[in-house]
Order: sequence, then structure tokens, then C-alpha cells
Amino acid sequence: MPDTPAAHRLIVALDVPDATAAKSLVNSLGDSVGFYKIGLELAMTPDYFPLLDWLAARGHRVFCDLKLHDIPATVGRAVQRLADSGADLLTVHAGQTAMLEAAAAARGTTLQVIAVTALTSLDQRDLTELGVTTPVDELVLRHARRARAAGLDGVVCSGHEVGRVRAALGPDALAVTPGIRPASDQAASDQKRVMTPQAAIRAGASHIVVGRPIRDAEDPAAAAMSIIDSIEQGLATRDA
Repeated sequence: MPDTPAAHRLIVALDVPDATAAKSLVNSLGDSVGFYKIGLELAMTPDYFPLLDWLAARGHRVFCDLKLHDIPATVGRAVQRLADSGADLLTVHAGQTAMLEAAAAARGTTLQVIAVTALTSLDQRDLTELGVTTPVDELVLRHARRARAAGLDGVVCSGHEVGRVRAALGPDALAVTPGIRPASDQAASDQKRVMTPQAAIRAGASHIVVGRPIRDAEDPAAAAMSIIDSIEQGLATRDA
């Protein structure tokens, strides 16, 4: 991951209601973006896999953010099916070790699988309500170590934990960071543990996932290029 160019570290979230809207956003971004996330909202439409094919046929990398979580055999079979789809990246929840091992064993040679450690919509109060008393950063680190030990390619974590995750997992693990907001866009939302693109990359993120700041921009391509510039600045200060 250290040699990955800035433009390849931005993943744009296609969090839109249907494939028509997704294709419109992709077309508006042109050559500025080459990596897209298609998640649960689009998975509830009949066009999920045709959209995946459409993106792959245009040379784009595809992140299937499906957050699989089931018994090991079921997750393993689901990952195996997706491994032949042309997808590049898939999420599973950081559940039991056996489930993570099943996902790792089924991913094939081209699909990378990463574990979701703690959703960025959760804070310590939310975890306490769920009966989890471990501090959120310790919980994320524990899940990250277990995911790598099970053979996964990395994790999803917020920018607030990515520094410790990077130190624990080393330079080659994927550390994909959602909850990204440009410095000019720090308005409240359902994301609670947020960070700027530059800070997340500087802290050790291998990729950042950005949705609304690009999707809702007056000029999505310009917004994407601005974020890529911030990624470059983060890499420069990280490597200094």
C-alpha cells in the first residue's frame, strides 16, 4: 500500500437509490475517480450485479460494502460467489474468528476482504447501550488484530483509530476509512467519528471513502479532485 497513488486511494460511495443515479454520478466524475463503493442501498435493487459489471467494464475498481455477517459456512459461500463477480473489495463484519477464516479462505486470488471493526455511526455511548464496555479504540484494535490473524486483507475503521491500527497491522494491510468530511464540511450527520481526508491519510489510512461531499456537490468532479489534493497533502506530511 505505501506505493498507491493518491487518486487510487479515494473510494467514492455510490449511496444512491438506483443504478441510473449511480451511473449518472460516475459519468459526472469522468476520469477523476477510479474506485467506487456499492453498498446495501443498491443491493436492494435488481441492478446491483449489472451495475458491478458496468463499473468493471469501464476499468473501475469496485468495493462491495455488504458487511456480511452470518454463520461461517454461509459467509464462505457468499464470498466465493462474489469472488467470481469482478469485485475488488468486500466487507464482512468482525464477528467470530471462524467466520472471518471462512471469508478469507473463500476469497480467491483477486477479491480482497476486509472486516468492519466499529461503524462510524457509533460512539462510546452507543456501544455502552449495546452492552460493550470496552473503549471504542481498544475494541477496534482487537477486531483488527483478529481479522488479520484470520487471514483477511485489512479492516474498516474510523480516522480516530487508524493510527493505532496501522501501527499494529503494518504497512501492507488495508485500512479503509469512512466518515470523511472536508474541513469545509463538518456539519453534523449520522457519522459520529469523522475526520478530514488529509488527517485520515496522514494517520495511516490506505483508502478513504467519501459519499455526500462528492455526491451532493455542485461540481462532483471538482470536489473529488479537491479531496485527491488533500490526500496528496496527507501523504506528503506522512512521509516527511
